[in-house]
Amino acid sequence: MLWAAALLTALAPSLYSWVSSLLSGDDGSRYYTYMAWGQCAGARIHFMIPEHLISRLPLFDYGGAPLLLLALAGWYAGIRTGRERLGGVIARCAAALLLLRRLPDLLLLALDGAFGPHCLEAWGPPEVVNAQAGWDLYHLLPPILVLLAVRLPRRAFVRRGRLARTTAMILTVTATLLLTAQAAPSGKVSTEGELDCAGFGDGTAEGLSQAEKTFLCEVRGYHGFHGDDGIEGWQDAPDRVVVAQGHHLCGVATRYGGDTGAPAVQEAPHGPLASALGPLCPAVARWREQEGARRQAEEAAYHAARDKACGRHRPHRPKIKPVRQARATMWTEFWTITGWEEGYEGAVPDLVEELVGSERGGLAIWAADEIGHACVTVEAYRRQPPLEVKGWDEVVQVGYDSPSGALTLSDGNGESLTGLTAAGPGAYRVRVHLRGRKLVYQVPDPPDGAVELLIMVFPGEQDKPVVYR
Repeated sequence: MLWAAALLTALAPSLYSWVSSLLSGDDGSRYYTYMAWGQCAGARIHFMIPEHLISRLPLFDYGGAPLLLLALAGWYAGIRTGRERLGGVIARCAAALLLLRRLPDLLLLALDGAFGPHCLEAWGPPEVVNAQAGWDLYHLLPPILVLLAVRLPRRAFVRRGRLARTTAMILTVTATLLLTAQAAPSGKVSTEGELDCAGFGDGTAEGLSQAEKTFLCEVRGYHGFHGDDGIEGWQDAPDRVVVAQGHHLCGVATRYGGDTGAPAVQEAPHGPLASALGPLCPAVARWREQEGARRQAEEAAYHAARDKACGRHRPHRPKIKPVRQARATMWTEFWTITGWEEGYEGAVPDLVEELVGSERGGLAIWAADEIGHACVTVEAYRRQPPLEVKGWDEVVQVGYDSPSGALTLSDGNGESLTGLTAAGPGAYRVRVHLRGRKLVYQVPDPPDGAVELLIMVFPGEQDKPVVYR
């Protein structure tokens, strides 16, 4: 009877799934995606064990029913041939294999449960973990029934051996830990108002320092630094888990001088928290402040070197006196420097001869091979200046319609040149002189100050562009 009960218990889930699929047309397969924030010891060991290699063996199909049938055959053959002890060994070995198939996962899950509910989150959603633990406990029944079926008859009570007592104790402790862990609260997840992320001083979260509250605000995206959803995988983690992991990651970053880009920080299971670590970790805050100052100094030195290179060029000497003349080193990351009048900002005009283009309220002038500096001189006139082509590689003139008389030429680094339309609103001509484009295209790293531009702006109607050189 015990053998029949063991076989029926092993086969029951598969039979139920088969009948359900026939009646409903649903094969019962379900898939899910789950994001967790790090692993505790039990989960790490679990994912290192290649249990899929064992579970794919045909003997473990249908709840281990094929293995049970082999064990039953061996045990019955031993009984029939007078070798009861050998038959019992075969049956107990089969039961041990089935126990080893399910028991380690339960023990590892119980281990993580003893550490706290946050450790169980690495195993998957609670409903999936609970269901899997329940099925693992269920599948312990067939091997236990087999062990009961092949036990030797005893006439009087005999104290169980150490192995039996140890197994009973392990199962009892495992069930207790699982129930305790699943019943424990998942932890407080404070809202934006409770953390006082807006800084109005009306937060109600307790047991957290101001630095920890600010850290949680950034992790959850309440400050908008990491998007509306916060750092992926950490938005709904309990406060204490996020703060504990943040302090631990701070310790790792501190060992590297506060550098959150260190591989040990980035590759840590809680590495994504590094982007929000500044408020919580003084070492990271200091490193970021120093890094920001260093980058600013590098950028200032970079632009100073370009200004110095442009300053070595001989200033242009106008043939007639302009209303205004100005020089600047201008930077672009998109081939051109642009000029706009207020309210007319928009798409970059098409360039004539890949040099200059205009539309009402807008002007664009080529300045680099996508990214680079140009040495720019602008001259504003009230009348047409003499034509100059000597010493220039390209000279193109286009018409420009100024709606407000306040054209400003700007670059991608905040530099600007104003006062180009000296006669106020109306029609203008823009004559652009260029040298250095060939050198920029010929070498991958052209010298500083390679591109020179002379831009003359003066009143006058012009319908079609004119290419002088």
